[in-house]
Amino acid sequence: MSGDGTSVRKRPGGLGRGLSALLGEVEREAPVAADGQRQQGVQSVAIAAIHPHPGQPRRHFDETALEELAQSIAVRGVLQPILVRPHDGGYQIIAGERRWRAAQRAHLHEVPVIVRAFDDVETLEVALIENIQRQDLNAIEEAEAYQRLITDYGHSQEALGKLVHKSRSHVANLVRLLDLPEPVRNDVSTGALSMGHARALVTAKNPMVLARQIIDRGLSVRETEQLARDARAPRQRTATPAKPAAPDEDIQSLERQIGDLLGLKVTIAHSDDGGSVTLRYANLDQLDMICQRLSGEAI
Repeated sequence: MSGDGTSVRKRPGGLGRGLSALLGEVEREAPVAADGQRQQGVQSVAIAAIHPHPGQPRRHFDETALEELAQSIAVRGVLQPILVRPHDGGYQIIAGERRWRAAQRAHLHEVPVIVRAFDDVETLEVALIENIQRQDLNAIEEAEAYQRLITDYGHSQEALGKLVHKSRSHVANLVRLLDLPEPVRNDVSTGALSMGHARALVTAKNPMVLARQIIDRGLSVRETEQLARDARAPRQRTATPAKPAAPDEDIQSLERQIGDLLGLKVTIAHSDDGGSVTLRYANLDQLDMICQRLSGEAI
């Protein structure tokens, strides 16, 4: 039993090993039975019987990319099945809403689906994993999904980090972005501000004013971090003994930016004749993710 009195559920085997492993397992399952009963497996389903999940982490769909996918589907069909669960007499999308939307635009009547009997929390977990692995979520969408799993289902930040193969600090940094005013969060959602910009604004006293300056002036993340420091209350200057040179702020900013992209701790050691970049991973899943990103392999 968990702390709130609910029983601890056994997670599906594929959840901890990535979406591709999960889909591979499902594709080997038996298709729908001859009597028409819904079973886990691959089958064709009418588009009209499929509905999006209202809690889908992804909120923004790029119109240009969606139209390009629709054109591709019109020629080649839906190459990867949509992951769904039985719901209200039809099916609810777990992963693949973009493919479903594009298939509608391509005027398809049926699409291939994989049916899984997931509950609400498993549905949100898989949707989050799929979108993160495909890098489809903006920082606010990802943060909102983490927050919902924390608030509604009792996940810890450390458990979420293991679920998506990223560091606990990455999850914590993203969730902190939800403290920003709504207009600034909207700027992140639309791509006007990056996660690096948003992180620099979290502790600022006037993030909305600074956000407008950043967008209007086209400031980089490094310039944004300096702007946020300058906007803080001036600190009293006192005579202090000379200290060793502080770490290079440009290098630190670059470490944070790369860390945000990978969700891992990144350290850069730089000197006049070269240097090194160190990526710290906590488990083999994170190492596998690094190797896939470096090799360009699909994840």
